[in-house]
Amino acid sequence: MTSSLRKQIILFSLYTITFLWACSEVTPEEQAARAARTYYQCLVDDRPAEFLQGKADADSLPDNYRAQLLMAINQYRADMLDKHNGLHEVQVSDNVGRRDSSLHLTYAFLILCYGDSTQEEITVPMIERNGKWLMK
Repeated sequence: MTSSLRKQIILFSLYTITFLWACSEVTPEEQAARAARTYYQCLVDDRPAEFLQGKADADSLPDNYRAQLLMAINQYRADMLDKHNGLHEVQVSDNVGRRDSSLHLTYAFLILCYGDSTQEEITVPMIERNGKWLMK
């Protein structure tokens, strides 16, 4: 193998790696959708307090308001159980998230899969704070 051919192979390999790396970069919309899915998965896994921690400013909520929100989350879970045999899976929708730069929000689209085999697509407004995506 000649040195010229080796150089061409090496350059081709570097271009290919660079191209693949650039194509595999995760967009902010994808990051927001993955974070939203993680928070909603907490509802599937019976972890309502962790779901609440996914909300922006959850750390600064007064204790009585936090308790009320946890009650509302548990009621939401109970309603899903009653109406749809519970929430069984959360998927990121094929619909691409949308950024609203005027409100500094990214809307993530999730599909809630229920125990009765029905599905519902929801929109979750997300905000980025210090590199972490949180539900608005």
